[in-house]
Amino acid sequence: QVQLMESGGGLVQAGGSLKLSCVAPGSLFSSNAMGWYRQPPGKQREMVASITSSFSTNSADFAKGRFSISRDNAKNTVYLEMNNLKPEDTAVYYCAVLYPGHGSTWLPYDYWGQGTQVTVSS
Repeated sequence: QVQLMESGGGLVQAGGSLKLSCVAPGSLFSSNAMGWYRQPPGKQREMVASITSSFSTNSADFAKGRFSISRDNAKNTVYLEMNNLKPEDTAVYYCAVLYPGHGSTWLPYDYWGQGTQVTVSS
């Protein structure tokens, strides 16, 4: 019954920018790592970026230098700033509450929201 609410997606031309937001329940937000995932058409969901409760961040290779994850605990919100968008960035973007996996990896709890659609035109 955990509700995650993503917003901020839309249609943008290649090279453009978008900022996504995700509001999570305050009872679990501050103490947990958060992340962004995306699912392109016909492909499986993949991690975009993560941010810990102490504000340490990590990003997928395709996102480095273009995307930036941040969080505002007072607003129970995690953000994904996306710049220099490419057509291959087209996907439904989801946020997630994360827990540590093996090594230095994160895994998502099954708390998926509806996601927000990002479409990048060429």
